[in-house]
Amino acid sequence: MTFKPLRRVVTGHAPDGRAIVASDGPLPTVVPIEKIPGTVFHEIWSTEGAPAGVGNGPDPTLGALRLPPPARGTRIRVVDIPPDSADFLAHGAARMKDAFTQIGDAAASTVKTGSPHPLMHRTESVDYGVVLDGEMTLVLDDSATLLRAGDIVIQRGSNHAWANRSGRVCRMLFVLVDGVYDPAIRAALDGR
Repeated sequence: MTFKPLRRVVTGHAPDGRAIVASDGPLPTVVPIEKIPGTVFHEIWSTEGAPAGVGNGPDPTLGALRLPPPARGTRIRVVDIPPDSADFLAHGAARMKDAFTQIGDAAASTVKTGSPHPLMHRTESVDYGVVLDGEMTLVLDDSATLLRAGDIVIQRGSNHAWANRSGRVCRMLFVLVDGVYDPAIRAALDGR
């Protein structure tokens, strides 16, 4: 299944302060992930720092692809996730370092022998995930939860993967917010 291209409307301000449409059109950054065929990242916007600067600055989606949000910032993207193939489930773990390198965070991959899914990873962020179309299974260290269109996940820095067991492409919206682990959780993770 292919989805129609996403349209992004960005507002701004004229020199006299009037609200204007600064840009209106397709996303300038749409990236197929080479080591996970069929997976496509659609970069929508990101902010740096808090509070976020409000101005007429350049498009923050141009440049290198990065999985996590900027420090003290946010990132919004749509991801098209293909069904898990038998080949991917059998051999995908060997390609994950390269896949996470392409998306700008090689250290995020936590896959190891015995992992419940080849895409297991962790980022120090709070991620809001919304299933827009299709079905997705959220895989954690010891459980899995089926999600359908309209379901929302609040993923709080946990080790996880997105498994598409549905037989068709799933489209998800993600908003990532930079975070810091609670000291007790950090200590537990460091002790693993």
